[in-house]
Amino acid sequence: MDELLAMLPELFVFAMIWSIGTTTTLAGREKFNLWLRERLPATGVTLPEEGLVYDHTYDVKAKCWKSWFETVREYVVDVKMSYNEIVVPTLDSIRMKYLAALLLTAGKHVLCPGPTGTGKSVNTSEMLTYELPPEYQTLIMTFSAQTSANQTQDYLDDKFEKRRKGVYGPPVGKKFVIFVDDLNMPKKEEYGAQPPLELLR
Repeated sequence: MDELLAMLPELFVFAMIWSIGTTTTLAGREKFNLWLRERLPATGVTLPEEGLVYDHTYDVKAKCWKSWFETVREYVVDVKMSYNEIVVPTLDSIRMKYLAALLLTAGKHVLCPGPTGTGKSVNTSEMLTYELPPEYQTLIMTFSAQTSANQTQDYLDDKFEKRRKGVYGPPVGKKFVIFVDDLNMPKKEEYGAQPPLELLR
């Protein structure tokens, strides 16, 4: 408990960076970086000088700030992999995977928006496959314009186990993470709703 209390200022700053500080543009990040660094001395928190405040994470085990690149193994290209299978970690992908895994293991829903072709699906799949605790199992659904609410329900019903009357879920001791790719794709009906999304909601 004493250790946690000692780390609270750093954890608070980290949480503020990745909550309030992410609701802005790239130009806004520069401004937030300056605003926060001006106020850090009053908190007793010392962040590394190089880069923006977004470029560092707080390591709870080592009790220090580290570059995001220090949290992953050095990347070496496997010569046996085909070109389209190579995924080189970037600052953005490392941060996105860490924060998404943190939210998922805390029981929160995660939405990853962004332009097409920026690696959202690839990085999310990699995170779900390799970076979650073993009790988490992933169900992957890819939506298209033809996806219906019935297809969505049938897919999920097929994967869930019946616990008792009216109660379904993952195998005992496991947790399901349902990854829906291309969430915006289902065709809108007459009144503008997307039935598969309404079912999920």
